[in-house]
Amino acid sequence: MIPFLDLKGLNSQYKEELIEACIKVIDSGWYIQGNECKEFETEFAKYCGTKYAIGVANGLDALILILRAYKQLGIINDGDEVIVPSNTYIASILAISQNNLVPVLVEPDINTYLIDPSKIEEKVTSKTKAILPVHLYGQTCEMDKINKIAKKYNLKVIEDSAQSHGAYFKDKRSGNLGDASGFSFYPGKNLGALGDGGAVTTNDEELANTIKALGNYGSHKKYENLYKGVNSRLDEIQASMLRVKLKYLDNEIEKRREIANYYLQNIENSNLILPTVRAKDNHVWHLFVIRTNKRDELQNYLAENDIQTLIHYPIPPHKQEAYKEWNIKSYEISEQIHNEVLSLPISSVQPLEDTKRIIQIINNFN
Repeated sequence: MIPFLDLKGLNSQYKEELIEACIKVIDSGWYIQGNECKEFETEFAKYCGTKYAIGVANGLDALILILRAYKQLGIINDGDEVIVPSNTYIASILAISQNNLVPVLVEPDINTYLIDPSKIEEKVTSKTKAILPVHLYGQTCEMDKINKIAKKYNLKVIEDSAQSHGAYFKDKRSGNLGDASGFSFYPGKNLGALGDGGAVTTNDEELANTIKALGNYGSHKKYENLYKGVNSRLDEIQASMLRVKLKYLDNEIEKRREIANYYLQNIENSNLILPTVRAKDNHVWHLFVIRTNKRDELQNYLAENDIQTLIHYPIPPHKQEAYKEWNIKSYEISEQIHNEVLSLPISSVQPLEDTKRIIQIINNFN
């Protein structure tokens, strides 16, 4: 079986360094908010090009805490609206709902699967306070157009960078393209921990300090609580794992690009639509997503040939039971995407032979 993602193989490349890092933390006797987390925050902020990075428990918390901090600072209030793509993973929308804010769904571009900037402005109202673009599958959104709209209406721009570690838009990396950004370090991400983890990046000192306090029980100083906060912290062992893997992230991305380019150059099947890439540095290929109106047949055919694939994502947010108040709504482009997308295996440790085998099998599909 060709796996969709060989996590064991991916992490075994760095096994000795990961063990050494883990032992260092164990021997330190300090497991929460210690030196490893501080060092990772510094290193990740430098990597993204931002002034600040704040480690949190997971990617969802990163987005929740950004919005929560803006509410704490009086910039956003209960009932305000946040524009978000209609075809994103549900976490992007949950972060809005959990802050008692209103998600306003905007359809994506059918070619890139990213939020369509030309459809944003018509959804802006007096209640709109932020745009939450999602760099889905590893490609950055058209941030110049999005930031222009945000500036016109005095809106905050909050990137969902859970799938775009290291991706560029022009001369800036994901995480430094808006007012703040939320990252996930779920194990399957391009920069994945060996457990859960997340981070917020920003250049806003007041926002950074507020998020740091909110994620630590609302406390800037031990036993003194400024806010009604939560417990959302990146622990020392996961920070130490991420410090090891961050050193190799750009190399990992280049290997993914090699596989993606090989797919793009060699998959030849009229039943399929291959990914659209705006520019080489825009995409870090967290996922290689094709589309076909024969999606289920193709997935079964690949499984019969021992090739594992996944669907990102089978059900759009507006059709989920969690948002049953939206179930009668129609977002035709999103529904088409969710009905047609299929993610092929891709990782930095995928052998060329496996990639060739996948292409051969796909090219024989009809």
